[in-house]
Amino acid sequence: MNLIRIAIIVGLILTFIVSLTAYPVLPDTVVSHWNAAGVPDGTMGKLAGIGLVPVIMVALVALLAFLPRIDPLWKNYAAFRNWYDGFILIFVLFMLAVQCLIILWSLGHPVSINLLMPVLVGILFLYTGFFLERTEPNWFAGIRTPWTLSSATVWKKTHLVGGKLFKIAGIVSCAGAVFPDFAIWFILVPALGTALVTVVYSWYAFQKERENS
Repeated sequence: MNLIRIAIIVGLILTFIVSLTAYPVLPDTVVSHWNAAGVPDGTMGKLAGIGLVPVIMVALVALLAFLPRIDPLWKNYAAFRNWYDGFILIFVLFMLAVQCLIILWSLGHPVSINLLMPVLVGILFLYTGFFLERTEPNWFAGIRTPWTLSSATVWKKTHLVGGKLFKIAGIVSCAGAVFPDFAIWFILVPALGTALVTVVYSWYAFQKERENS
């Protein structure tokens, strides 16, 4: 077990410790959702509200750890396994931060969601950009379109483009913290734009490859 996987386990344990420590002092209902203006507009019962994030974390970490084992292209993971595990770690830290936000708001210590969330999402996007540039063909991780899955060359080209776009999306998302009133758009617009461009580009690259074959 490498240091990244140990860090993932520590992150999960820390989330449970923080949650269990905060539980006795939390009110009967906790904040569960914020609107685009960063104002809470949803609540849940204390047990469900404080337990949801840890359950999601454990379930998704287990799923992400399991998927490479059943991937027909499992051997390719060796080339980017540390980056794959790093993505799981970034996800765990992201969810830990969200859990802390829920606890702080529920205890009457509001932290601006429109200042913090663009940065958290931006870091996630930035890491995804570096991760995609190193991802080899597989069935579960990366930009999986009919065209990337049909050609190793198209896979590589699309992931290099997608990696650059996700890095840009990460920088734009972080900039949303400077404009908190419009933070949601600094996250959504580059995310949706990146998704659309990578799909279209994978189709285009496949067509060009077929024309030149």
